[in-house]
Amino acid sequence: MKCQFPSDKATYGYIRQKDLLTILPFSPATLWRKVKAGTFVQPVKLSARITAWSKAEVYEWLKQQEGK
Repeated sequence: MKCQFPSDKATYGYIRQKDLLTILPFSPATLWRKVKAGTFVQPVKLSARITAWSKAEVYEWLKQQEGK
């Protein structure tokens, strides 16, 4: 699987779906399918209307996928 690591490799904080999809090789529907199936990092609700993913967990997941 070919994933693009962002150039700013800061591994702290959160990443929203719009930005996350720029580094993942799949669509929004596939992202949520993988979240539901437990094969991708679980999102965090930052507020009632804001969902994001931990950058550290996403980058770790991407590293694990490089070997597959």
